[in-house]
Amino acid sequence: MKNPKVIYILVGAFCVLAIIAGIYAQFFVKDEDKNNIILPNLNTTPDDQVVGKTAEEIKTQFTALFTNVLNKGEYDTANIQKIVEQNDIVYSAYDIEDKKDNYEIDIHLPVMNIQGEVPASFNKITQEVFANKASEIMNSQSTTKILYQIDYVSYINGDILSLIIRATLKEGDNPQRVIVQTYNYNLATMQEVSFEDALSYRNLVQSEVQTKIQSTVQKAKEEAEILVQSGYTVYNRDLNDSMYQLSNIANFFVGPNGDLYIVFAYGNEHHTAEMDIVLYEHEG
Repeated sequence: MKNPKVIYILVGAFCVLAIIAGIYAQFFVKDEDKNNIILPNLNTTPDDQVVGKTAEEIKTQFTALFTNVLNKGEYDTANIQKIVEQNDIVYSAYDIEDKKDNYEIDIHLPVMNIQGEVPASFNKITQEVFANKASEIMNSQSTTKILYQIDYVSYINGDILSLIIRATLKEGDNPQRVIVQTYNYNLATMQEVSFEDALSYRNLVQSEVQTKIQSTVQKAKEEAEILVQSGYTVYNRDLNDSMYQLSNIANFFVGPNGDLYIVFAYGNEHHTAEMDIVLYEHEG
C-alpha cells in the first residue's frame, strides 16, 4: 500500500526529469544531430503481414505484450546518457497497488531515463496523461468507485526504442476506457521516430498501408453494426475521420522481432475500451 503523498512525489519527479533533460538538450545536443534520422532497415517487404489472424487474435496478442519490462535484447545501452545512472533507460518509476472505499489502483508507471529534449517531452506527456489522473483519483473525496490500472512494455529494435503505455479506467457507471500512448525514439540520433519513417524503413508502401487501415476499420464497423442491431451499445466508427489518415497517425509501436502495431485506441478521447489494431509482423 502506498500513501497518496507518493503521487505528489511522482509528479514532481517527472517535472524534475523533464527540466534536467531539457537543459541537457539545449546545451549539449548539436543542431546537426537533430536533423539526421537514421532508422534500421528491417529488410521486409509489403507482403510480410500475417494473413489469417482475426482482429480478436491480434488484440489478444497485443494485450499479452504488457509485461512492465524493457526488452533490449543484445543492445548495449552503456553509452547512453541517463538521467538516473543506476537505472535502465526505461524503468518503472512507481509500482503502486492501493485499495480504498472509493478506488482501486494498480499502476506501473514508466519513465524514459534518457537525457535530452525528446525523452523529456515523452515524460511530460506521461505525467499529464497518466500520473496526474492517478493523483486525482487518490486524492478524490468522491464516493464514486474508480478502478485504474496502468501497464507498459518497451522494446529495442535496431536503434529504435519503442515504449507503449496502456491504462484501463472505470469510473462509476461510465463505460470502461482503454487509453494508449506510444513513444518511438532513435537511440543513435536522439530523435523521435515518425510514423512515415517507420513505414519507409519497413519497406511498406504508404498507399497499401492506407488501404489496409481502411479495410480493417471498415470490417470492425460492420461487425459493430451487427451488435447494434442486437441491442448492444458500441463505439461508432467514422471512416471519414482524419485519424485514419497516415499523416495523422501517432500511436504506433515497434514490438518483438520488429512487429509494427498501428493502434487506434478510441478510449483516448471517449468512454470506450474499443480499439482497432493493424499489425505488420516481421518474418525471417
